[in-house]
Amino acid sequence: MTDRIDMGAALRAALPHALLDTVRDHLASAYGATSVHLFLTDYGGTVLSPCDSPEGGEGSLPIAGSPEGRALGSQEPREQQAPHGEAVDHHLPVTVRGDRIGILTVRLPAGRSTPAVLDELRQVAGQLGHEILVAERDTDVYQRVRRVSRLTVAAEMQWQLLPARACSAAQYAVGAQLEPAYAVHGDNFDWASDGDELTLTVTNGMGQGVDASLLTHLAVSALRNARRAGVGLADQAALADQAVYAHYRGRSHVSTLLLRVDLATGRMEIVDAGSPQMWRLRGKSVERIELDKQLPLGMFEESHYAAESFTVEPGDRLLFVSDGVYEAPSPRGRKYAEGALARALHATRLLPAAMAPGAVLRDVAEYRAAETLDDALVLCFDWFGNDLR
Repeated sequence: MTDRIDMGAALRAALPHALLDTVRDHLASAYGATSVHLFLTDYGGTVLSPCDSPEGGEGSLPIAGSPEGRALGSQEPREQQAPHGEAVDHHLPVTVRGDRIGILTVRLPAGRSTPAVLDELRQVAGQLGHEILVAERDTDVYQRVRRVSRLTVAAEMQWQLLPARACSAAQYAVGAQLEPAYAVHGDNFDWASDGDELTLTVTNGMGQGVDASLLTHLAVSALRNARRAGVGLADQAALADQAVYAHYRGRSHVSTLLLRVDLATGRMEIVDAGSPQMWRLRGKSVERIELDKQLPLGMFEESHYAAESFTVEPGDRLLFVSDGVYEAPSPRGRKYAEGALARALHATRLLPAAMAPGAVLRDVAEYRAAETLDDALVLCFDWFGNDLR
């Protein structure tokens, strides 16, 4: 117990860029760890990149097929015999409220890997994850590690605007992914929970490059401003519509799907203001949920919006996709929504919400005729239900 308290205190006192060194020193002293490495998931969600100093010599690892990647996917620690001697490597998920940040790998001498020690190592990994999120306000170290190539300016703006890539609670789990991860410009997602309700938005700003990012940034900021003022969902859409129109005067607009979920009942309010689509997997049945289409934000002055109702049932999976997904053409010109999207939902049904969007986007990339993926977004929402109902 004392070691765990000391670890938390040491991390809070550490310089933002020195969290790994602090953990390494602590684990060597407390458990005899002979090596400690931190790997962070990259923006594309396909690679674990090392957070070691250059002299560490460790390279990036694929998430698919590596022991570290399997630990990330299962969210359970995995053991691996060290290449030489009898030491054991422990791959520990670094996750904060469902957001899969990376993997902490700790090598312990033979005989030191007791259940009590492993439980403490899991807590260290959790503490480290929280401190990384705090430290990112003051250092670029962890942001740089996540990049296997340079982001465009537009993508930089979009990733800085996002809440996280996953979030979970007792009633639900959410995961989302943008592609192309290093060059996305207009697509965006957002969420917020206050304990009683969860608000989700899926946004597709028109245009290309920085112009699209600036447009989306304005829309998302206006939606957040309205949401934090405590107004209803339809009024959030109306206020964001006014903000976008006031700046662009109808020359540009933003397609947005807004949802608010009552966490006690699973009842939803939805405003469909544009192109993002909602699909539902219930049991073995997949269907697109047709909504009352309303004007995109900023198209006309003082547009009025109305929310419609929808109820999710325990076990439901909702998938929200931008036009870069459902309109993706095959070499024969068949759109992804015309059969392939439903198959992808079935194929990924056993994946957690945090992992499903990336799998769907990889399927889209293989499906489409062009070599590169258009701006595309997938958000997955799993509803577990509320036992208190």
